Amino acid sequence: MTRSIDDASYQPVPLDHVERIPQVPLTFETRSEDDMRARARRFHEEMSLRRTVRDFAPDPVDEAIIRECIATANTAPSGANKQPWHFGVITSAEIKRQVREAAEDEERQFYAGLHGVDWVEEVAKLGTSWEKPFLEIAPYLIVVFRQSYGLTKDGLKEKHYYVPESCGLAAGLLIAALHNAGLATLTHTPNPMGFLRDTLGRPGHEKAIMIVVTGYPAAHATVPQISKKPFDELVTFY
Repeated sequence: MTRSIDDASYQPVPLDHVERIPQVPLTFETRSEDDMRARARRFHEEMSLRRTVRDFAPDPVDEAIIRECIATANTAPSGANKQPWHFGVITSAEIKRQVREAAEDEERQFYAGLHGVDWVEEVAKLGTSWEKPFLEIAPYLIVVFRQSYGLTKDGLKEKHYYVPESCGLAAGLLIAALHNAGLATLTHTPNPMGFLRDTLGRPGHEKAIMIVVTGYPAAHATVPQISKKPFDELVTFY
């Protein structure tokens, strides 16, 4: 087979968890379609229970759980496999306080209408405001950074591809993994977010795209009543 890239740079390894069955296409596992449908349904049912939570308990969470969930996020596909993301995990009470103060300062201006009233009116229906106590209460703040370029071991710039798309995929897997582990989550995107890079001492080629707040929900936690689009409205089969 003719390859379009330098063969010396391509080092394939076996897809060792795949079984070949005579006259059956290559599949990730030997499963019946009934089993596949059941697994798809169970996963949908599990993820349909995921809600954005704004009331967190201060109870500690085993760091091993967070590590596994971030490792899951790192399995996301990325342009040219550059993995253009970095996760800043905050547990320090002092840093969480700094993040809350900076975020609320930005949000206070935002909610004052300096960026338009449409957004403020929409999120008011969801019970949110400029006050962000969860940034101090939740045991973990995971800041997702996107890297506009990489650095080689020699300190040279290395181009990254499809950075926003790649980081969005990784963030989605992180949220799914945290929910699957039994933790509540909230995605917070203060605008602007430059203070996060400064607070955490990250390099200039990294930009924060969101804070994933996670932990156990508070006993009194509530969520707004919402609905999802009917299936026929969100998909078209061609």
